[in-house]
Amino acid sequence: MPDAATDHFDIVVIGAGPAGTAAALRAAELGAKVAVAEANRTGGTCVNTGCVPTRVLAKAARLMREIRTAGAYGIDVEQRPLDWSATVARVQERVDLVRSIKREAERFSDAGIELVLEGKARFSDDRTVVLDSGRRLTAETFIVCVGGHSRRLPVPGAELATVPEDVLTLTELPGRVAIIGAGNTGAQLATVFSSFGSHVTLLDVAPRILMSSDARISEHVSRAFVEQGMDVRTGIETITALSRAQDGSITLAWREAGRPESGCFDAAIMATGWPADVGDLGLDAAGIEVVRSAIPVDSSFRSEVSHIFAVGDANGRDMLVQAAQFEGEAAAENAVLDTNRRTQHHLLPAGGFTDPDYAGVGFTEEQARERDAGCIVSVVPYTDLDRAVIDDRERGFLTLISDRMRELILGAHAVGENAVEVIQSVTTAMAAGIDVATLAGVKFAYPTYSAVIGKAARGLLAEKAERTALA
Repeated sequence: MPDAATDHFDIVVIGAGPAGTAAALRAAELGAKVAVAEANRTGGTCVNTGCVPTRVLAKAARLMREIRTAGAYGIDVEQRPLDWSATVARVQERVDLVRSIKREAERFSDAGIELVLEGKARFSDDRTVVLDSGRRLTAETFIVCVGGHSRRLPVPGAELATVPEDVLTLTELPGRVAIIGAGNTGAQLATVFSSFGSHVTLLDVAPRILMSSDARISEHVSRAFVEQGMDVRTGIETITALSRAQDGSITLAWREAGRPESGCFDAAIMATGWPADVGDLGLDAAGIEVVRSAIPVDSSFRSEVSHIFAVGDANGRDMLVQAAQFEGEAAAENAVLDTNRRTQHHLLPAGGFTDPDYAGVGFTEEQARERDAGCIVSVVPYTDLDRAVIDDRERGFLTLISDRMRELILGAHAVGENAVEVIQSVTTAMAAGIDVATLAGVKFAYPTYSAVIGKAARGLLAEKAERTALA
């Protein structure tokens, strides 16, 4: 048998998701000879099994909710059960369309980048990766942009659970579903299945759902979930086991308040963590030690082996598309130009398409008060927003937090209709360094959800004026 081919490049990017695509295109733009090694298909986790399909499911869930309330507007819509197979087909059709619009393969070709779809890449040393096909790629620099995967809890019967990226493989809509993990993914799936008509039990060892969000957001969304009929159980001690009953259902056992609890479900979904896909990369052969399921990097995204970079999910920092793209570009510039570009993520908006939606950016109120106990906080409920009243979507609020000295926005957190878009608008103002007075003077169109930003900014000014008067 002849030796497998070996090809040399300036840069080999491992993974063709958002981070890998951004890194490869920027490196090629700077004149590097680039190859992208992708195990399966372009687009990454978010497009293929994560954000995009979840958002399509959220769209379907919203339609179900709108149908149930249509009668209030004089629209008589017959309520029918969800056609799960048709919904799954629609999700896949939308995923395929998004992938086709992105045109990664064509963009790579146009930029002179070689896309190598020959299986998983593994390091054989710090300058070489070997593909499943046997082909070897050598390079001066590697940028690791692999995605992540859902983590199963190490408990008996864990294999009986479905992980979020495999939800669409369920053969039918479960009447009773347990969702283990109440972070962003678990909360979104809870809304989806509840809207579809499933009875949802949401469990987490954390003291509240959405632990990474502002506490006011967590409390508000949790209350909405309970009002919608979900069984929300936070602060449980542990999941102990899953087992298959004779009727095919799944028995889930856990400990709560010092005693054993259990329930029978048609499906159980584990949304309990998102480690990077670095376990089978042969990183030990490259001289890299994996820490907490990720590749440790410095502020310039260099690993302990200086010519191997890691961005996106691979470094385990901010595992979001909006962070990965900027990290990929920065790593490419550092690799090609030998610079030390950093990309700060303190203004990284994030949220979820639950019912109600939620989002946040910057410091939470707790974090802001730790820095400055005298920071100013303004909370405007959606009941004060004409657009929310018009749309019958009064549940929600916007919180703006400002520094008492600098008068700049330190954080913003919203629950309610269009919360993600509202927070994105505040993020733009924060990135531009707009002060509170300027934001308060912006003329927002009427009636809009974004008008809540002006109301909250004016609330900050009023609070500051009141403090000054009392001083």
